Amino acid sequence: MKKSDFYFDLPERLIAQHPLEQRDASRLLVLDRKDGSVTHRHFHDVLEYVQPGDCMVFNNSRVIPARLMGHAVGRTTPIEVLLLHDRGNGLWECLTRPGKKTREGVELTFGDGLLTATVESVDPADGNRLIRFHYDGIFLEILDNLGTMPLPPYIKEKLEDPERYQTVYSKTPGSAAAPTAGLHFTQELLDKIRQKGVQLAFVTLHVGLGTFRPVKEDEITDHIMHSEFYVMDAETAQTINQVRDGGGKIWAVGTTACRTMETIADEAGHVREQSGWTDIFIYPGYHFKSIDHLITNFHLPESTLMMLISAFSDRETILHAYQQAVNEEYRFFSFGDAMLLI
Repeated sequence: MKKSDFYFDLPERLIAQHPLEQRDASRLLVLDRKDGSVTHRHFHDVLEYVQPGDCMVFNNSRVIPARLMGHAVGRTTPIEVLLLHDRGNGLWECLTRPGKKTREGVELTFGDGLLTATVESVDPADGNRLIRFHYDGIFLEILDNLGTMPLPPYIKEKLEDPERYQTVYSKTPGSAAAPTAGLHFTQELLDKIRQKGVQLAFVTLHVGLGTFRPVKEDEITDHIMHSEFYVMDAETAQTINQVRDGGGKIWAVGTTACRTMETIADEAGHVREQSGWTDIFIYPGYHFKSIDHLITNFHLPESTLMMLISAFSDRETILHAYQQAVNEEYRFFSFGDAMLLI
């Protein structure tokens, strides 16, 4: 299967540059996977589709201010460092720009020396750096002081309120990008969903940039996914399994929740307490085990996320629905509108 099989033409004007004032006022394209029919709603209407006894699974990872600006010791050329994965003991996998200024052994400094770092190694495959940070105090507090929110490059406008790039239920810091399907939920909407008799369950998957990296290979099976760290606790696993065994439907809120569930689930769709790293790559032909419905945003052409939703439905149906979204001028990507696959 070719990368070009997942291409669609997207006018640049439809790329959302800012969030709506009201999170759940975004539009919702509802796609019925059985017959391919499309219904145009608003996000708060999701309450009409979820049923008592169902379970919604959310990713509660919180985006950290992962973009740092500094320079090499003794130099003045600005160097941008984007934190991707915490490897422990101050060691982070990072992207840097310009890469030629961050060779192995280079010493970096940020915020007039409040934070310093050493480039320990360079991955020859993807150019990512392993960087060891040196500091006094609590690293996340230093990031709050020195770092900025790592908005995707297609968002050109400044984000006035960083909390708008967080879900209202975000809890565990560690992501380099937001699990954007969850950005549409308000606390009021979550309360109404609970009151309807729906279970809310939370997993953690720290979103790296690997999910969003462009597929460079023509044959999609040649693409290598980067790993992301996930956690499912015992209480969440028990809730999901009880709902499944009781005949309720399992809703994944976002592709990150979906990928976490599919990593852990057995063939019967049951999950268990587990943590680890996942590099699961879902594309057409994949057999889903754990979810019945999927809420997601609109994705980039030829991306692994387009491939995932094409596997959950089918490629032709997804491309037809996306064309309708373009025709109806839906807002695309992180701050854009949402899609419900039922």
